[in-house]
Amino acid sequence: MTKILVIEDEMEIRSNLLELLVLEGYDVVGADNGVTGLLGAMEHNPDLIICDVMMPELDGYDVLQALRQEPQTLTIPFIFLTALANKGDIRRGMVLGADDYLTKPFTRSDVLSAVETRLQKKADAQSRINHAQLTTLQQEVQQFRAGLSNDQLSLVTDMRQHLKDAVIKLDIVTSILKTLPPGEKRERSIALVQNVCAAEIKMLAKIPNFEYLLETTST
Repeated sequence: MTKILVIEDEMEIRSNLLELLVLEGYDVVGADNGVTGLLGAMEHNPDLIICDVMMPELDGYDVLQALRQEPQTLTIPFIFLTALANKGDIRRGMVLGADDYLTKPFTRSDVLSAVETRLQKKADAQSRINHAQLTTLQQEVQQFRAGLSNDQLSLVTDMRQHLKDAVIKLDIVTSILKTLPPGEKRERSIALVQNVCAAEIKMLAKIPNFEYLLETTST
């Protein structure tokens, strides 16, 4: 479920926002000042933050600046909630990395439109990143395969089939062992097989993209 953090020191406004977002199916967290909001962002890692500008302790600009300096919170969409609407204030927020502004008083449609727009932009950006990563991985695999000799390519393919066969055989052995009468010998045998499997998987996991290479390599 999408999680939204609302940082607002005015209790009535904060409560209204939380209720509105809950009714729309969002998971919400509230914070009553900039300090608790900053801590809440680090703890809950929300998908989006709505934050008031004028607050005690830390104002919204301080909160945003701190969030943009942490890798964990660097890319979280951030919407300012403010009674200030002059160009200087908006520009300051945008320079710090704000994604949008909601001006008080706001309507339900104002809030939902801003939230949905920012979440969609985040999803689109993540989709582009995932696609780029997949493309890079595919290119690396193609380069790897292109650099293999016929003998090496055959060896990788044989390893793929060997591992598949080994997994099937180990599953059969484990199933047979489980039918034996309960006892220490049975339990030790099952544990041994399971430990062997775990050790092999752990070793193969250390090889970058090994599973992908095996799945995509063919004769």
